[in-house]
Amino acid sequence: MKKATDIILTIFAIGVLAALFLGGLTLLGYIVALCIGGETATAICVFIHKTFFPWLIRFTSVFVGLGLLGMYLSKVKALTVSGEKKEKK
Repeated sequence: MKKATDIILTIFAIGVLAALFLGGLTLLGYIVALCIGGETATAICVFIHKTFFPWLIRFTSVFVGLGLLGMYLSKVKALTVSGEKKEKK
């Protein structure tokens, strides 16, 4: 079970890194659109908002779900207030 959990958490880490990179590309797209201006900028912003964002949100949601599954399988209590990180056996 440990090996499967490690694989899930590794996939989660790669997915989060990719989501952060894609979010940065979104910012870059808006900056480029601001510099260009006009109809082209409008087309870029509409593409980012209507096409790119929904896919980015779905992509991110899948990897958040994998991360929660990995934490559940490895019995890590990362979302608690008490400060305990691992479940005591």
